[in-house]
Amino acid sequence: MTQLHVSAALLGSEYETSGPVKISIEDGRIAAISPAAKPDGPARLAIPALADAHNHARPLSSTSFGCGGKPLEQWLPQLAVMPPVDPYTAAAASLARSVRGGATSVMVHLTRAMGQKSLPEEAREIARAAADVGVSIGFAISMRDRNPLIYGDHDALLNGLAPEVAQLARKTWLKPLPTVAEQLALVDQVASALADQLHVDVQYGPTGVQWCSDEMLRAIAEASARTGRRIHMHLLETQPQRQWLDQTYPQGGVAFLDGIGFLSPRLTLAHCVWARGQELDQIAASGARIAVNNSSNLHLYSGRAPLADMQAAGVAVAMGLDGCALDEDDDGLRELRLFHLLGRRPGFPSDRGVTHAAALRAACRTGRTALGLPDGGVLEVGMPADLLILDLDSLDRDALMPVPAQDLLFARATAAHVVEVWASGRQIVREGQVLGIDLDAAETSLRADYRAGLPATEPLRAVWGQIESAIGPHYRGCC
Repeated sequence: MTQLHVSAALLGSEYETSGPVKISIEDGRIAAISPAAKPDGPARLAIPALADAHNHARPLSSTSFGCGGKPLEQWLPQLAVMPPVDPYTAAAASLARSVRGGATSVMVHLTRAMGQKSLPEEAREIARAAADVGVSIGFAISMRDRNPLIYGDHDALLNGLAPEVAQLARKTWLKPLPTVAEQLALVDQVASALADQLHVDVQYGPTGVQWCSDEMLRAIAEASARTGRRIHMHLLETQPQRQWLDQTYPQGGVAFLDGIGFLSPRLTLAHCVWARGQELDQIAASGARIAVNNSSNLHLYSGRAPLADMQAAGVAVAMGLDGCALDEDDDGLRELRLFHLLGRRPGFPSDRGVTHAAALRAACRTGRTALGLPDGGVLEVGMPADLLILDLDSLDRDALMPVPAQDLLFARATAAHVVEVWASGRQIVREGQVLGIDLDAAETSLRADYRAGLPATEPLRAVWGQIESAIGPHYRGCC
């Protein structure tokens, strides 16, 4: 049995601040929580670990490749300038940053496989990285079969480019894709390859309605209902996606998904920035959840998710970082604070909109359901011992008078305050350092590999400005 003696903790489903307690851990779960005397030494605060409900486990920031400061529809295709690297090192570095930022469970929506090995082999490497770091992951396999570069007819855009540039664009983004049946079979193959990995939940990962045909969406809905496998998909992230959905599905895009059985408690929808009230009601009624990614939405000009409206509609809301936290540092605690601030409604009373407890529920508990984890996200006896130990002395830096720890958490907490991280009773961060891998060495290795691989993508980088200049006008008249 392990005992953690802390000065304060956020306990129970309402995350109420306690006094000093001892938290006993046995067989990966919380065995007891008992009042205790004030501990000697530094003051510490225990809170539940975070669950990052939407991420892509990108190795390094895309801004380092010149992809920063642009809308999603221009940013996304530019990711092709990033050469492939070793999948184990890539996943290990990303997941280690997530753990250091406070998350012990992470959704890996694999939208860009490295392609150096077969996908089942690459999946094994990613699962090995997660095990070494000490996290549980949802693992959604990307599926798509339409609109590879823009939403709509590509001919007008390509015909406006120089022939050699158009040819390179076709080779890069318009390559033939496997059939719907082949893509479904690939998910089954990955699931078989990871059947012995209890910390991995394999899911269908359609990239978005605008990137998946009706045939594919129907097939995924049927397969999910038949197998019980969860689905993870982007929806209504940007205004062009909103316009495209309205024109393509006059009866309503969310209504279409509901009609084919796509909406269900097995589904997590990322973003939903541009969802309307009736659509939020439909999502809530189905039992599906929404993973909101505020920093990513701000970085990519996507807008501000209607968090308070989602909550009012009864939607189960989770928090994601989308590989793009505010400072591009995978800091889940800063993201939690942003989630709360953007979810509040103005005016009185002060509990309008997303409260502290609601934000913690979204960040710690709801996301676990999206990742296939049956319980947790609270500090209660019997729950998984997934928790963060924070430096309370540093949080209460002025120490002038007693201040509730919850108030300090939502005013100041960042990854810099994380002292320890525990996942299923295993310590995976000590004194702010990830124990399972050498993160600094992994990132140094990735930088070297990228520098070695960048010459292979130089032809695309050389003409990217021409392609990007053609994409912008298409969306100004979207769609």
